[in-house]
Amino acid sequence: MKMKIQKSVQNALLAFTAVVTLALGCAVSAFSENAGPLRVAAAATETATDTAPTRRVVIRFLTDSDFPPFNFYDEDGVLVGFNIDLARAICLELGTSCDIKARPWEDLFAGLKKGEADAVIAAHKVTGAALKDVDFTDRYFHTPGRFAGRKEQPQVEMTPSGLDGKRIAVARGTAHEAFLKAFFRDSPLAIYENADLAREALAAGKADFIFDDGISLAFWLNGTLSRQCCEMRGGPFLEPKFFGDGIAIAVPKTDPGIRLLLNKALERVRASGRFEELVQRYFPVRIY
Repeated sequence: MKMKIQKSVQNALLAFTAVVTLALGCAVSAFSENAGPLRVAAAATETATDTAPTRRVVIRFLTDSDFPPFNFYDEDGVLVGFNIDLARAICLELGTSCDIKARPWEDLFAGLKKGEADAVIAAHKVTGAALKDVDFTDRYFHTPGRFAGRKEQPQVEMTPSGLDGKRIAVARGTAHEAFLKAFFRDSPLAIYENADLAREALAAGKADFIFDDGISLAFWLNGTLSRQCCEMRGGPFLEPKFFGDGIAIAVPKTDPGIRLLLNKALERVRASGRFEELVQRYFPVRIY
């Protein structure tokens, strides 16, 4: 009897072991089948992390040297300007060193694509053509169209009805001319071959107002060539169709991390008040 019981127990244990083994096998199989998606998820996480901002020891900027007040050489041959100080403020926020070199305008994007720089800060406008070659950070500046008028002119609104019948000087073939022809059709236009001639016409009293690039106009009004004849009138015109989609820092398409890093730094520079300090330093007349 004892032998039969032992035999029965032995058979039961063998059966139980077989069941457990089968169950474990199924569990392992199920785990293996699910391992694929888990590995994919992990890989996706690693890929997402690759584009996150990472600290840089140095950020290499390229700019040009012939576009004051954004970037130019001063009388001592030192590279200065709004963009130069903005680049340094960005590096300060990121705790990195700054390397800023000047090159001819036409060589800037080529240097970026060759890996000779991390970013180009040279007041490039964000356009569809440029986006074929590079990416851009968030916009940090706009170049609006602005009206200026002779000081003796009565205060009127800078609207089509307000300028009805007023003679407006403008440079030929510019976005400013196209804008006036589209929206200020009842104002006679005094069209000149370039902006310098249009400004001189305003100073000489040959026009009542001028419509021009806000930055260039601000410097002309604050300089000696204007003979203190005129002043800004109305506010900025920022229609992207005519005046572009703003100015931004160009970055390589192959390095999305630098774009995120610079955007974060630009946000901090604005929040700290440093950006507004630079605007006030380099633009003597408000352009916005």
